[in-house]
Amino acid sequence: MPAPAAAPHSAPHLTDRLLLRPYAPEDAAAFFALIDANRLRLRPSFPARETAASSANACIRLLKQFGHDWRTGRLYVLGIWHRTGGHYLGDISLKPNWTAPVTLEIGYYLAAEAEGQGYAREALAAAVAFAFGPLGAARLLIRCLPNNPRSVAVAEALGFQPLPVRARPAWLRRVLGSTPVLYYILRREEQAQT
Repeated sequence: MPAPAAAPHSAPHLTDRLLLRPYAPEDAAAFFALIDANRLRLRPSFPARETAASSANACIRLLKQFGHDWRTGRLYVLGIWHRTGGHYLGDISLKPNWTAPVTLEIGYYLAAEAEGQGYAREALAAAVAFAFGPLGAARLLIRCLPNNPRSVAVAEALGFQPLPVRARPAWLRRVLGSTPVLYYILRREEQAQT
């Protein structure tokens, strides 16, 4: 299945406490500040994002790339803001594989001070609805490091099930180390039953 002919609507997604929406150019300063303040925490799980957000100017270019990615169906990135205070909290992204069955890998992170308040769970629930609704996904994947129990708990709370642990190929172990990566899956039919 190819990418959709038209990009999905980029209207904000609202939850009880959160606003999720594609980034705008004026979000670059907040985006950079959050990544810069959380660089060491984010590097193990989001090395490409952390590297790409090396400066305020780099973040302007990165947010433009996110807009292009949205329009072409390559990647859907939503910033997460608190609805009442307007504070930028983090983001959640959905990377599609457009071959059948359509699978999207979801990644998310929050600022350190936003963790432990249920925001990731709330944002993930909105992303699941977006993925199974407008994006037409058949299944969703989340990748977690074993030393990140909060991310594991968020995935499991939304009904994601662990997949068997697979050893990394030798070339990838040389680059990323030998720590296994945990994968969690949610299939559309399973989500519909909950």
